[in-house]
Amino acid sequence: MTPAVLALVLTAAVLHATWNLLAKRAQAADTVAFVWLTTALSAAVYVPVVALWLFVAPLQHPITAVGFAFIAGTAVIHSAYFVLLQRGYRVGDLSLVYPLARGTGPLLASIAAVLFLGERPGLVGSLGIAAIVGGIFVAAGARLNARRARASIGYGLATGATIAAYTLWDKHAVSALVIMPVVYEIGHFCVQTLLMAPLVLRGTRRAALAPTWRAYRTELLGVAVLSPLGYILVLFALVVAPVSLVAPAREVSIVFGALLGARLFAEGDARRRVAGSFLILAGIVALARA
Repeated sequence: MTPAVLALVLTAAVLHATWNLLAKRAQAADTVAFVWLTTALSAAVYVPVVALWLFVAPLQHPITAVGFAFIAGTAVIHSAYFVLLQRGYRVGDLSLVYPLARGTGPLLASIAAVLFLGERPGLVGSLGIAAIVGGIFVAAGARLNARRARASIGYGLATGATIAAYTLWDKHAVSALVIMPVVYEIGHFCVQTLLMAPLVLRGTRRAALAPTWRAYRTELLGVAVLSPLGYILVLFALVVAPVSLVAPAREVSIVFGALLGARLFAEGDARRRVAGSFLILAGIVALARA
């Protein structure tokens, strides 16, 4: 990985941890209304930017029907990702949900490879899996029987599954299908806005839109700007670097998230949760090197 790619990935990690902090601050908001508003705002902010970009530098590779299918597919996966993550923050702690969500993607991918593809991880891979599992237990502590801890772990695992899915899906889109990362990312936000619209523009959830905007305007705008920007940087990195290097490097955000949650939200057990986050990060790096 070149220094330029590493700089992209580390910047993306900081942006990712920051917008997750803002999302956690909006934990009391209606989940679907908050997610839809951030998605719609992202599209509104970035569509003019992409239009100007394409005016100055037209696409060298037109998007095919398969490419549009991949944009629609990532919109579906990301819809599930954002809803699961926001609900996790509603019932759990940032310093627990965030590391679990970011760490379980590689773990689940490795377990699936063992169970369904007949792969047998070597010593380094096995140590990586053990480090992630150990990190989860260290971060959760002795309160696994507590409802809040169980909910955090459940949503973390579910969110991690969507992370694993969209990382592999998007890698193929921007590398094999040669879709420009900016167009791909903002296109997915446009499609996601349309997909989720029926859920929020009718019934009681429609009435939640205005109060959500008034109460969480700063958080909505922050997530809307930082979330696409951070992932666009990751997609540019994926164009020139293998996913096995980019995916674990961006997960340094796990430590940032644990620190922010423990300190800013006074969630307690800061040392233990940061230690667990370091274990999870070490496990991800080991899996990437296996």
